[in-house]
Amino acid sequence: MNHRPLLLALAVGAAALTLAACQKEPSPADAPAAGTAAPTETADQFIARVNAEYKALYPEMTSAQWLSSTYINDDSERVAAKANERWLTILNGWIAQAGTYDGKPMSEDTKRQIHLLKLMTAMPAPRDPAKLGELTRIASRMEGAYGSGKYCTDEANPATCRQLGDLEQVLARSRDYDAQLDAWQGWHATTKPMRADYQRFVGLVNEGAKEMGFADAGQMWRSGYDMPAEQIGPETDRLWEQVKPMYEQLHCYARTKLDGTYGKDKAETEGGLIAAHLLGNMWQQDWSNLWDQLEPYPGAGSLDITAALEKQYQANLSGALAKAGGNANVETLYKAQREAELRSAKQMTERAQDFYVSLGMPALPKSYWDKTQFIKPLDRDVVCHASAWDMNMDGDVRTKMCIKPNEENFTTIYHELGHIYYDLAYNPLPPLFQGGANDGFHEAIGDTIVLAMTPQYLNSIGLVDKPQESREATINAQMRMALSGVSFLPFGLMIDRWRWGVFDGSITPDNYNKAWWDLKAKYQGVAPASARGEEFFDPGAKYHVPGNTPYTRYFLARILQFQFYKGLCDAAGYKGPLHQCSFYGNKEAGQKFWAMLSKGASQPWQATLKEITGGDKLDAGPMIEYFTPVNEWLKQQNQGQMCGWQPPAAATAAPKAP
Repeated sequence: MNHRPLLLALAVGAAALTLAACQKEPSPADAPAAGTAAPTETADQFIARVNAEYKALYPEMTSAQWLSSTYINDDSERVAAKANERWLTILNGWIAQAGTYDGKPMSEDTKRQIHLLKLMTAMPAPRDPAKLGELTRIASRMEGAYGSGKYCTDEANPATCRQLGDLEQVLARSRDYDAQLDAWQGWHATTKPMRADYQRFVGLVNEGAKEMGFADAGQMWRSGYDMPAEQIGPETDRLWEQVKPMYEQLHCYARTKLDGTYGKDKAETEGGLIAAHLLGNMWQQDWSNLWDQLEPYPGAGSLDITAALEKQYQANLSGALAKAGGNANVETLYKAQREAELRSAKQMTERAQDFYVSLGMPALPKSYWDKTQFIKPLDRDVVCHASAWDMNMDGDVRTKMCIKPNEENFTTIYHELGHIYYDLAYNPLPPLFQGGANDGFHEAIGDTIVLAMTPQYLNSIGLVDKPQESREATINAQMRMALSGVSFLPFGLMIDRWRWGVFDGSITPDNYNKAWWDLKAKYQGVAPASARGEEFFDPGAKYHVPGNTPYTRYFLARILQFQFYKGLCDAAGYKGPLHQCSFYGNKEAGQKFWAMLSKGASQPWQATLKEITGGDKLDAGPMIEYFTPVNEWLKQQNQGQMCGWQPPAAATAAPKAP
């Protein structure tokens, strides 16, 4: 699974703000002085001014961040850090000014925008200029370190060095226990130097949050959901209890199969926890790569999307080689290969765009195709983690990926375009309303479309043969979805459970790694194959920790996408089993979807949710309904097994949600 990492200093709690303008970029002299406000301004006038100034500032900030992600070096890191420093200084000034309007008359829209203004960064900065500068430098350094991280089996030989993408392929494709363990341990070892930076980072953002009136940065993050901050923990716990039985059945089935492949002594650790490096994914958040071991009915309803995409790439390569000629030199042949890779990546993206356009949404602007990073450049380090960007809120939208012709990347493109179309839909709103209804909404849009990528849809676009209609084919298709969707659920919770504890002090620096693995044991039922002491910093091996992106949004998105999906299927007039619904080409569903996207953050998310689903509460019911066939099948397969797991004693006492 891939996620959209928001801009370093702009990862918002209340809304994924994406602002811009086609105005002249301001110079430092144009920036408003922190803490100043014209005494004659009303609250409404103040917000109007902030919106205008924000629009002018935004392109400069996004450009700096884009460069730091697509050209990783000391220079781009320095530029990004300074841009963030300048931005956070201005933001601190606006927030200080906003406080002077407490209790003053203002419109309801202004009241909401002031609330969003106070929550618009996940990285609250101290007011002290020296500390603010230090914070931005640490943040840029950590993100750069993640993007350029390499594991070398021989430090003296660069040819032995592998980056995250290469190491992930070992986990995905190899079934050699030791090779997988080496790749997993190798990547996790790259984050050791990040530990001290992260500890200092936590102290600085907590100081900034306290200056804004919050107990700590975690409480600030939880304040962006149109409900009291203390309710977010219990609310997500309630949702987890709804879906936990389904996850336990999948865990039980996977563990039994892995026992058969590797032997119980290797596949499991004490208490029935699964060895972390055997689940096909660096963080155990997506088990799709275990399909060769977990496929319920081999070959039934086979949807080999990767093979179809690889065939398309080979056709592009043959065309590029033919154009190069039979006497082409090595350089020309290499260029032909790169041309084929780029063409395949664009074809995959064009196919994803077609789904959105079929619903009545606009085609992507030409600038998208000119400026997007489709494949990994070979002349520099980049952050390959897939992300979507609104550069100027005037149509300059882009995605950043290192696309390969496989099923995972194909569905990721549909996900990322969900962010892009959300950006385009709410672009006409005032800047402070330009974001998701809550941060989970932004992540759920593209995933809603992914649910509608049924076998029938994939056949209709010529990607797979006509699907078989049988119980076995249904179970296989559902298992594919469960291996990505259901497996993710506990991981979506535990990252922020860890950070909330770090921010509030219940997880101390000398306990960072232990607490991380206690939570993974408690929620995911996984454990490392060997001891992971405090000399390691395993949380840093996941992008969103050094990238400082709140993660509860992804758990909420998993719930919301099924609620959205059911609402759109109803709008399309679909009758039948929920998992068979596709609203591809349905303008009624598209109109309802676009109307929801167009609301942005202009109203509480509960109202927006009600408009598309008919209800204003988060509910995992549609998700459970969707997976009913495979869940019942798993229960049958697991009969006689001792399902569940027993975490170490310390894990059962891991920090609870605030």
